[in-house]
Amino acid sequence: MKKSITLIGNGNMALSIAKGLQKHYTIEVVGRNMDRLNTFETKLETPIEKHLLDGFNMDDKNIILCFKPYNVEEIGNKLKGKARLLTSILAGTKLETIAQHIKAAFYIRAMPNLGASVGASMTTVTGNVEHKEEALHLFDAIGETLWLNSEQEIDIATALAGSGPAYLAMVAQALSDGGVKEGLKREDADRLMQGLFKGFGELIRHEEAPHIKNSVMSPAGTTAYGCYALEKAGIKAAFMDAVSCAYKRAKELS
Repeated sequence: MKKSITLIGNGNMALSIAKGLQKHYTIEVVGRNMDRLNTFETKLETPIEKHLLDGFNMDDKNIILCFKPYNVEEIGNKLKGKARLLTSILAGTKLETIAQHIKAAFYIRAMPNLGASVGASMTTVTGNVEHKEEALHLFDAIGETLWLNSEQEIDIATALAGSGPAYLAMVAQALSDGGVKEGLKREDADRLMQGLFKGFGELIRHEEAPHIKNSVMSPAGTTAYGCYALEKAGIKAAFMDAVSCAYKRAKELS
């Protein structure tokens, strides 16, 4: 028999997580509006238990919070009971803040990313260490997990892996656009970009980034000239700044 997981929130990330978990768990979703919950169920393509937020009883349930961080107090006031294990994926929101508004026996903080929808999330987790293995097992269902020892590290991880799909999407779009600019058909440029990302995803698991670059970049070759253009544009510093700015924002949210 499948275990039950309750998602409070029915936005994009909740849907991504539900898509990853549905093979392993019975999904229960709590939201403000039944029409939106029905839409959620349609997109998930799997029957779920649907409940309205007002007065929802959390007693002994395994809860994942999937709403906007600024709604913690408001939503906490609408919930009843005490969850068994409460997991928050709210960016920049400390467990101390969660505990002030939503009751649970144990607390976990996690940061999955959009890859959850295809079972390929890179999720970082911290919280009550006695539930470490349970939390890792939960998020293993949607990809890879990494336990971190502090909430500060989670905020940094949010800036890197949580926001990372957006950064890589910009890279993907730029590479495809570059191919079109030089004369490729859009569908061919997109196909090449997709194949590139698929292969690189496997490659980076086995080789360090500098080694990959050095292996491709031959003297006075095309890659050397391309890398020069990127270095001249400050591409590495720009990505480092992106992580720094996102981390700063995560701290502001907390």
